[in-house]
Formats: sequence, structure tokens, C-alpha cells
Amino acid sequence: MEVEHVPFQLANLVQENGDFSDGDEGDSNNNPGAMTNGSGLASDTAIEGRITKKAKRRLKRSPSKEYPVVSLSLPDPSLTALGNSKERRDRKSRSGKGRGLPKKGGAGGKGTWGKLGQVYDENDVECIDSHDPNYDSENQDDYTVKTVIPILTDEEVIEMIEPIFQEYFEHGDTTEVACCLEELNLADKVCLKVPALAVTLALEKKATQRELTSRLLSDLCAKGVITDNTLMAAFKKLLDDLPDLTLDTPDAPSVLGHFMARAVADDCLPTAFVQQLKGSMQCEHGRMALDRASNLLSVNHGIHRMDNIWGVGGGIRPVKMLIKKMVLLLKEYLSSGEIPEAVRCLQELEVPHFHHELVYEACVMALEVGGERTTEMMVALLKEMYSTTIITYDQLVSGFERVFDALPDLVLDVPFAFQIMDYFGDLCVKEKLMSPQMRDKVPSRGRKRFVSEGDGGRVKDESK
Repeated sequence: MEVEHVPFQLANLVQENGDFSDGDEGDSNNNPGAMTNGSGLASDTAIEGRITKKAKRRLKRSPSKEYPVVSLSLPDPSLTALGNSKERRDRKSRSGKGRGLPKKGGAGGKGTWGKLGQVYDENDVECIDSHDPNYDSENQDDYTVKTVIPILTDEEVIEMIEPIFQEYFEHGDTTEVACCLEELNLADKVCLKVPALAVTLALEKKATQRELTSRLLSDLCAKGVITDNTLMAAFKKLLDDLPDLTLDTPDAPSVLGHFMARAVADDCLPTAFVQQLKGSMQCEHGRMALDRASNLLSVNHGIHRMDNIWGVGGGIRPVKMLIKKMVLLLKEYLSSGEIPEAVRCLQELEVPHFHHELVYEACVMALEVGGERTTEMMVALLKEMYSTTIITYDQLVSGFERVFDALPDLVLDVPFAFQIMDYFGDLCVKEKLMSPQMRDKVPSRGRKRFVSEGDGGRVKDESK
């Protein structure tokens, strides 16, 4: 049921003259009740027409979906005041609460420097910021700015030092390592972790890296990066940690004994260091390491022999020594036929740049020994090393080209060298060790052409 909106004038009229729709005085047509006074009837009729005419007017629609129901009571003046849009946008409290003062006493907001009337002390000695408007450089005391480098913890030391040692195993420059360690600002208690970590990493490496580690400890002591007391404390810690180190490196006691003997020979440790610890060491692995170091130092001229305690590895070895070891490796392989053992021996030489010599020696041995078995075994060995990327394709090509160049000289000792090399090349092409283009480069022996039997076997001149 729709509710008809009645204007406020009707409400005032009803309040003054009463209700015109009283059921007791109205007729059956629901007309307004008749009054006994005739003049009153005429005035009531005029009022009724005016009321009906104004009742057709409607109030201004509200933005809400449903029209509010207007009561017949007089409106509140405070509510009618809200109709003004400017007053609705007023941010002041409508409840009348609040003191009406500005926020923060006028000291807040952008571009303000405080409350009105506030005076700052001109001689503000606490202002030390040069960007502060009240800063005065003449009133400031003299002070010195120093750069403070924080001292690293044990965990941070290990995280920062380990990459330095790993890079050192690649380039072998001890000066670079010393400069990196000096920049870390290590405390005295943390410095012992430097040699301890270096030796721990070298335990899992080969003889070449162990030799580099011994040189590093000697150079660090000579440059003053670590002291003798620091190095002794580091070896004592390693002796205590030997039971755990042995789990990963079974020969850790023997290797640690070599490190201590080398440090004594390099004047990094006192001579009596090993003998003093032997009496007080209770750990079995520690006693083994100390006994090993004592035995090495007690040999005649033992200190002078410590320079080669780790042997000579990698590219430092003479070329003749490397060739001799490769030939011995191939001979043992022909007798045993164990490819994994031959691969292990080649890796221990640590000369990946010299693997072309193994290819050359394998081809020469196949030519000198002869026979299909020897040739097939050499091809099988090269295939295994090539498939496991121990020998690269460039090394294979270099080795084959060296054989091709030396074949005219090899044929003097091996008459059937060309025929054996042809068979060797066919097997290599079959096993994808040699490309067809490389196979075409295999030299072949030219056939000598004679003139006739009556000429005494004279060779025909090629120019005729």
C-alpha cells in the first residue's frame, strides 16, 4: 500500500481545526462531516478544495530507493538543517562536542615549524645534524668519525672463508688469500678457524691441493696473518676432531700427520710440538697422527725431504715422467683388461690438458704390438674415456693428428703400420671416435711401380 506524502501545511491545518475525517460526523459517502452552522459548511468546502489541490503536490524525492514515511508531527529544526549540502560537508562535530581548537595546537601540518609564539634556543648544542636549520658548526665540539668494522661470528667466518679457499685451489695465489683474510677483521679467537678450515678442506682433496694448503699455511705465517700460537691451537683442535673427520676421510690421521710434519719443516711449528702432545693425547686417532708426524721427522734428513711429502702432481711434473706413467698405465691395461682401473690411474695424474698423449701412446702401442685383440682393446678404452668426458674430442683429434704425422717414421719399425692404422681408423669411425673427414686423413702407403723385369728393377720416374 502506497503512503501518500502529506505536506507540512496540512499538518498545521489539522492541528488548528481538528480531524476532518471523523467517522461519527461523516456521511455514507465518506465525505467530511456536516456542521450545523451554514457558514462553517461553506468555509469547510473551500478548505477541502484547497487541501485536495495541495495534496497532489509531492515532496522532493529522496536518493534512497524507498520513500520515507512522513509523520504528521512537526519536524525537528535540527533535522531540516541537514538538507543543506554545504552543511553536510562540514567536518566539524554535529553533536556539539569538542573545544573547537585546531589540531596539535597549530603545530602540525606541512610546512609548519611549531606553535605560534614558540621560540627556539639559538644555542641548541644538541643539534648535530648538518641538515637541520638550527645546526651551527661553530657551537659544535670537535669530534672524530671512525669506521668500525664489526667482528664476525664463527658461522659467518666459515661462510666467508670457505669460498676463498676453494678459489685458492684453482689459482694458487697465496697473496690474494692473505689480502682477503686481512679485510675480514677476524678476532683472535676466530683466527684459529682459518688454518683449521684449510686443512679440513684439504683432507678431502688430492695431493695437489694438499701441497697448496701447506704452502698457504707457510706464507700466512710468514706474512703475519696467523701466528705460531694460532697454528698450534688449530692443530690441537683438529686432533680433537679426528674421530668425526675419520668418518668422511678414513686416512685423516695419516694425512694430518703429514701436515704437522710439513709445518715443522717450514718453521711454522716448534720442533717439540709433536713430542709434547704425544704424552697427553688420549684419543686413539690423535696418537696415530702424532706417531706418523714423529716418524717422518725422525728419518735421516727428514726435514729436508718434507718439501716433496705430497709428491709432485699435476702440470708441475716433468713431461717425461707423465709419458712414462701413461705407457705403464696402458701396459697394465693390456695385461689385466680392467678399464675402471686405467681410468682411475689417468685421473690421478691430474693433467687433463695432456690427455692427447694417452691417445697417441694408445695408437702407437696398437701399431707396435699388433693383432686385432690389442687394437680392439685400445679402441674400447678410448671409447670409455670419451663417453665419460674424461678425454675430450679436441684431445682425441690432437692425438690422432700426431699419429698421422709420425706414421712415416713408425713404418720403419713396423712394416705393416699403414694396414694396422687403416683397421684402427675403421674401428674408431664405427665407435664414433673419429669422423669420416678425419678417417680420410689417415695416410696410406703408395704402391711402387716398376718399369719391367728386364730393366733391373729400376723405379719408374714419376715425371715420365
